[in-house]
Amino acid sequence: MKNLKVFVLAGLFIVSIGLLVACGTEEATEENETNDQNSDTSDNTETNNELSGEIAIDGSSTVLPIMEYLTYEYNQVLPEVETALNSSGSGGGFKKSTVGEIDFSNASRPIKEEEQAIAEENGIDLHELELAYDGLSVVVSQENDFIENITIDELKQIFLADSGKTKWSEVNSEWPEEEIVIYSPGHDSGTFDYFNEVILEDKPMREGEGVTLSEDDNTLVTGITSDPYAIGFFGYAYYIANQDSLKVLGIDNGDGNPVKPNGETIQDGSYSPLSRPLFTYVNVDYLKEKPQVLDFAIYALENAGAAAEQVGYVALPDEKYQEQKDEINELAVE
Repeated sequence: MKNLKVFVLAGLFIVSIGLLVACGTEEATEENETNDQNSDTSDNTETNNELSGEIAIDGSSTVLPIMEYLTYEYNQVLPEVETALNSSGSGGGFKKSTVGEIDFSNASRPIKEEEQAIAEENGIDLHELELAYDGLSVVVSQENDFIENITIDELKQIFLADSGKTKWSEVNSEWPEEEIVIYSPGHDSGTFDYFNEVILEDKPMREGEGVTLSEDDNTLVTGITSDPYAIGFFGYAYYIANQDSLKVLGIDNGDGNPVKPNGETIQDGSYSPLSRPLFTYVNVDYLKEKPQVLDFAIYALENAGAAAEQVGYVALPDEKYQEQKDEINELAVE
């Protein structure tokens, strides 16, 4: 009987040891799987919470609201990374990025051939990242009670230097005999370039008396809001942020069917010809040399859609963001 008790106790001991070993093996397996998953989600950087350094961003005032959202949220996660964000217009940003002064250059238009040539002369490779869609918005004050829609031809008559028409009634006899006051982005602005290209066909815009040019879209908003005879244009997000005091005009391409900008008409292109993509350009060498630049580029693509919708622009399809993330990862290891 005593031998039987010893045998049973020994058996229980062996079973217990087996269970402990099995549990330890299972926990180790789960830990390894977790580590593998974590390494998959951070394969572009060192351990994220160890990142530090600076990221310099400049350029388009149109892209600024998206980038303000992205940099603020990024700094909540990685406060040791300092993001210096400025807004000198698309052209102003390219003046800096083509000589290597900044990491990211925001733009509301593609880089020009002459800007690309400067970058190449300086041995700089700028990679284009598409962040969102915008509908360049033509606006008047909410106090304006005589206009809801406008044709491309009427826009030309208002904004072209050689039209010679300075009163609303000279453009349309049903409009008041009041001086037209123009608020426009400055010449360093990609928004100015885009409007000049697709509406004015690269002909000189009216300047001088009655015309205010500014790289600061908030200056344009304030001026238009306070004058019922003012008209101007800027990115859709600035209209959305000030729609209580501004009225956006429907654009008539000549077919008698004016279209106003909104999420659907901007994304499907029916708000034509003023729908456009918004960009940031990243210095490829800095992607490879600065872990924080690579990390932020990936973060921006992962969150640009949410940022766009939050500030009043339109997100790209998810697959477009993923495609660009793949390109960035490839560039970083070349």
